[in-house]
Amino acid sequence: MSKLRYEKPLELLSRLRDIGAEVLVKLKDGSEYIGRIESTDLSMNVILDEAVQVSEDGSPLVNYGRIFIRGSNIVFVAVKEDELIV
Repeated sequence: MSKLRYEKPLELLSRLRDIGAEVLVKLKDGSEYIGRIESTDLSMNVILDEAVQVSEDGSPLVNYGRIFIRGSNIVFVAVKEDELIV
């Protein structure tokens, strides 16, 4: 079992950006987007590259390319376990 490492949210988002990890971002309105983090800021605003809006079952709905997501609309950001580096 791997040892958990605790980081500040912005530090984790920056690491995910640096390694090019694919993330799932869920918004307050229930919509979900998959993409790679291009940029973040102190308000947790996120720019996703290769962004695709997906349904709850994960099937693609709309391919956006690059999108801006306001941090106050984000419920969570998830990443596949195999994409994490410890």
